[in-house]
Amino acid sequence: MGVLLGVLRGRFRAGQHRRGAVHAQKALTAAFTAAVLCTASALYPGLATAQSPASSEAAVDTRPEVNAALPQAQLVGKTRLSVFGFQIYDARLWAAPGFGGSSYSSQPLALELTYLRDFKALDIAERSIKEMRRSSAISDMQETKWLADMQRVVPDVKKSDRILGIHKPGIGADFWVNGKPVGDIADPEFAKLFFGIWLSPKTSEPQMRSRLLNGAAG
Repeated sequence: MGVLLGVLRGRFRAGQHRRGAVHAQKALTAAFTAAVLCTASALYPGLATAQSPASSEAAVDTRPEVNAALPQAQLVGKTRLSVFGFQIYDARLWAAPGFGGSSYSSQPLALELTYLRDFKALDIAERSIKEMRRSSAISDMQETKWLADMQRVVPDVKKSDRILGIHKPGIGADFWVNGKPVGDIADPEFAKLFFGIWLSPKTSEPQMRSRLLNGAAG
């Protein structure tokens, strides 16, 4: 009887080990899938979908920093970016009355991203460069400089962090993180291509562009 109990205990423990290994493997696979979708698919991918932000965020129609930089600005549009059901960020666009989406590059505006997941600053900067290339060719010198500039003003982000960019036509862009100024990139060409990630007709996310420009004059 003692031998039999020992065998049964051994089989039970082996079964527990196998089940534990299966659960661990499933957890690892899920984590790996999430990482691939959120970094390799990246921050503005063609596989993404745009939708309305959650109700808790939908009520946020102004920011003190927006009022300070653009006193007459009004909310033009808002949307949420998701990839295969993984929520990436909420985006909001503010501009003065009469703002026209077709001439965004020559008008002041404020664009905010409220992140719904964690991302590294380098991932954000590299993906931004890739998306900016959709609108115009970028030289190696520009890429090197802009990657450094973006990592200077855009930190690693955690869930709920807010990054706000203010477009200053002919000058460049100012950046704010969670309501605090973090610096500027004084390069008009950079600012034009950067905001074009979301607002250019050549964007990889036309549905997102349409939602952001929902209240634009034309």
